[in-house]
Amino acid sequence: MSKLKYTNAVVGAVLMALVLLLAIAGMIHTPYDPIDGDLLARFAPPTAQHWFGTDDFGRDVLSRVMAGAAVSVTVSLCSVLFALAAGTVIGVLCGYLGGWWDRGIMIFIESLMAFPGLLLALGIMTIVGPSKWGVVLALGLAYTPSVTRIVRGAVLSLRQRDFVVASQAMGNSDTWTVMRHILPNCVAPLVVFSTSLFGSALLAESALSFLGLGVPPPAPTWGGMLAESRSAMDQAIWLAAFPGGMISLALLGINLFGDAVRDMLDPRMKGASA
Repeated sequence: MSKLKYTNAVVGAVLMALVLLLAIAGMIHTPYDPIDGDLLARFAPPTAQHWFGTDDFGRDVLSRVMAGAAVSVTVSLCSVLFALAAGTVIGVLCGYLGGWWDRGIMIFIESLMAFPGLLLALGIMTIVGPSKWGVVLALGLAYTPSVTRIVRGAVLSLRQRDFVVASQAMGNSDTWTVMRHILPNCVAPLVVFSTSLFGSALLAESALSFLGLGVPPPAPTWGGMLAESRSAMDQAIWLAAFPGGMISLALLGINLFGDAVRDMLDPRMKGASA
């Protein structure tokens, strides 16, 4: 790995660590109640008492950013785990069994991939309604087809390898062969893909909250805070600057770290990064 890529990896890891620490802190303790406000302190600019200022209800913006980080990171992480679990199971079954099972499911998967992930999530959210776990379900289902295709492609290339054929010839069950020889070799491409998927889920969760289809108020979210700041942009720019800056920093860290992980785990990138 070149010096520049190593620096990018370190910067990305530091930014991701800061976002995760902010989310953990938001789950444990915030300087002020992120929901209750003080009307006498409406639109207070950043000061030593309120580092990020206050909003139109006198709520501490730093506390809401911390609580919003907890919500955004939790929803994004659960969505990615849901998509990885469901997509891995479906992809392994399609790639390993093949035949009509593979063809039928992949036709359905390809039809779902014809819709952008966010558009598909929007459609699901209109059915299940705004809620924390509704967002997880919507984003998880929206990203499952992409995971399925990656796992299926990896399994198709692996099932004809000598060590898989040898395992079958020895009389090992399909379950043993998959768990012992197939799945471990799918970990690397899934790890590479999951980093970019986490960034996409974070951005999609913020977009859904901005549109009013994410986690409903009064729970703070970064996207919801951006939506609320539109009416006061001219007199309280910090209401948009801080949640918007956190989204940008989080995505920057994820992208930098994801590129480094891809360089380390993707054999095709080793020559380019040498």
